[in-house]
Amino acid sequence: MSALTAIPVAGALRETGRLFALGATVLRQMFRRPFQFREFVEQFWFIAGVTILPTALVSIPFGAVISLQVGSLTQQLGAQSFTGGASVLAVIQQASPMIVALLISGVAGSAICADIGSRTIREELDAMEVLGVSPIQRLVVPRVLACVLVATLLNGLVSVVGVAGGYVFNVMMQGGTPGAYLASFSALAQLPDLYVSEFKAILFGFIAGIVASYRGLNPKGGPKGVGDVVNQSVVITFLLLFIVNLVITGIYLQVVPPKGG
Repeated sequence: MSALTAIPVAGALRETGRLFALGATVLRQMFRRPFQFREFVEQFWFIAGVTILPTALVSIPFGAVISLQVGSLTQQLGAQSFTGGASVLAVIQQASPMIVALLISGVAGSAICADIGSRTIREELDAMEVLGVSPIQRLVVPRVLACVLVATLLNGLVSVVGVAGGYVFNVMMQGGTPGAYLASFSALAQLPDLYVSEFKAILFGFIAGIVASYRGLNPKGGPKGVGDVVNQSVVITFLLLFIVNLVITGIYLQVVPPKGG
């Protein structure tokens, strides 16, 4: 039984090592010439086009729900004046990068995985290698960079829309005052909160692009295998994002002191 148990564990470790190796290869080849600028622009435009509207639509109710929940809790505790700061920090630090990452991986990542997977089963990547063209540099690097840049920009969009939605719902539905909302935000928020949010967005976009590309490079079973690896890439990315978010949040709360602390 122990030998049978060791086989899937070894396979999982091998896949993890290959995933990290692909990430290191992409980081190394980002600075090699020639850079595929046209491919990068096309992928950036595509990813931005399919994610901007869903991201904006999701961020409005998300910010409203956080504001309403936090406002209800602070009202029960007699600290309603801190509703603005608490809800804004929750949106900027946690909700914004996670919303962006989930949409990038679910919408753009699945498309990237399907595209690369279909090229793989048609042996296009083998033909590129025969011609001396690196598939990683030609296909993977522009897509990963596009995911990173779009995630970074969308993170700012989600932060603004989520905070504005929370502000409107707190003032209109919970009887909060605009002055108290803004004052509590300025009293609790600090620049490192924005820095860690952008860092999460960059890292999450990189993870989504790497996982989608890796699964697309390794399909099994023909066209059916492409569909399977698309589903696997989304699930794996979701799990990695939640784990990485937990680690970064824990480190941030230990390293960066709260404002006024």
